[in-house]
Amino acid sequence: MDKKNLKMFKDLLLKRKAELQKGIQHIADDALKTSQRDAAGDLSAYSLHMADVATDNYDREFSLGLADKEQAIVHRIDTAIDKIDEGTYGNCELCNKKIAVVRLKAVPYAELCVPCQEKSEKKKR
Repeated sequence: MDKKNLKMFKDLLLKRKAELQKGIQHIADDALKTSQRDAAGDLSAYSLHMADVATDNYDREFSLGLADKEQAIVHRIDTAIDKIDEGTYGNCELCNKKIAVVRLKAVPYAELCVPCQEKSEKKKR
């Protein structure tokens, strides 16, 4: 891959990473830095109903699950950036063939070519 494309992909990856980190921070602010009473808008001294507590806990767990998935993508982006710096970006991790540029434009942190990705997904089922 030529230097121009590598720079374009690195810029794309860095932009996507910044967006994800902003989203993760927003989720953390909402889910972790607010108490259940503040999140519910209840400023009274009365305890919350068990169903309200369960709903709040579910919402927090859901939000933290999203943040965890986004953090995994950030890790994949960091790996892709390292590969650009090492000169191995765009190679499939299984077969070592070139990953199509169209795929990399859609998923710039892709680790596998389409055929290997399909095989990997079939194994997971």
